Amino acid sequence: MMTRKFSSLRMGMSEEAQAEVAGQVDAIMAEMPLHELRRARGLSQKMLAENLRVQQPAIAKLEQRTDMYISTLRSHIEAMGGELEITARFPEGTVKISNFSQLEPTA
Repeated sequence: MMTRKFSSLRMGMSEEAQAEVAGQVDAIMAEMPLHELRRARGLSQKMLAENLRVQQPAIAKLEQRTDMYISTLRSHIEAMGGELEITARFPEGTVKISNFSQLEPTA
């Protein structure tokens, strides 16, 4: 069996099929555990630990937790190059919770 790059396979797909695949990728990327997010960002536990100035086992432990401080999660996300936002979803719509936003430096 000959190996082919995904990009060449995608070029042979109809526009509808490409759009469907893109939607599936977006859905997968929209929700994932921390360890998968780290991997998707191309970071190892060791690299992230260096960014956070902690030991690698601390990253492994944090990625397995189901409960943590928001400040801990924020630091973890920022070390991966992201920004944490807390959003509440209701049947009527979504609301961004602003209490947890980082304070902007004052000039």
